[in-house]
Amino acid sequence: MSALSQQRLFAGREAEGLLRWLPVALGLAVMYVPTYVDLAQSLWQQEAYAHGPIILAVVAWLMWRQRATLASLGAGRSAPLAGWAMLAFGLALYAVGRSQGVAVLEVGSHLPVLAGTVLLLLGWRALARLWFPLFFLVFLVPLPGFMIDIATAPLKSFVSQIVESMLYELGYPIARSGVILMIGQYQMLVTDACSGLNSLYSLAALGCLYLYLTGPGTALRSAALLASIVPIALVANVARVLILTLITFYFGEEAGQSFLHGFAGMTLFATALLLLLGLDALLERLPVWSGREAPK
Repeated sequence: MSALSQQRLFAGREAEGLLRWLPVALGLAVMYVPTYVDLAQSLWQQEAYAHGPIILAVVAWLMWRQRATLASLGAGRSAPLAGWAMLAFGLALYAVGRSQGVAVLEVGSHLPVLAGTVLLLLGWRALARLWFPLFFLVFLVPLPGFMIDIATAPLKSFVSQIVESMLYELGYPIARSGVILMIGQYQMLVTDACSGLNSLYSLAALGCLYLYLTGPGTALRSAALLASIVPIALVANVARVLILTLITFYFGEEAGQSFLHGFAGMTLFATALLLLLGLDALLERLPVWSGREAPK
């Protein structure tokens, strides 16, 4: 068979595979577009969950990248028993979450619904190919309220203590009462958004995506990068609160709470990303961590 014939055959299979997914895509749109509209009007407007649309776009792109591989698997390898069980479980989660206004269940239903659909159409091999896009949907699910309440208090206390100690050592007139920083004539409350939990969640998503796209490398590299997410998020968040405190001290509360507050948020993300890339670059120079043989 000529290369041109093979290319046409492959294109035909890919088109057939896409057509097979068309009614599925329409069904999913009917289910989840109202969910996305509600999220866009509520949770996604909050800083903690503003990454939601980005997560969706990344998942769609990752699945689109696998279209050729999925088309080559073809049909006839479905896993109906596991697929229907998974799909039924996901639809039950969706029904309860949608009817009762429980975002954790409604958004979390993406995982079993999509996994069950893949099993019904293409089977276990296709599900194995799509494991990361499906796993990445975890970062779309809003954290339960009790988890936020448990985590934010110690994180806010830690951040406020570090910022106070740093600025005090630098000679600034700063004091602290709980999670309230008093610098000069101003008082700043370290809120839940400044606790670092949001940045930890976002950075975990970024770190997992970075590992997936660059290749896992050695187990040591993967473990080191994943373990670095918590300290990097904390360091980046301390930098953000430090910047906001200095902005407030030099330019006043209005400056600290206006445009410069958003700029400090971008600084946090950039700092965390640079620290993660810097650590990976350092690990690449160490043969034991990178998996490369040491020069003889």
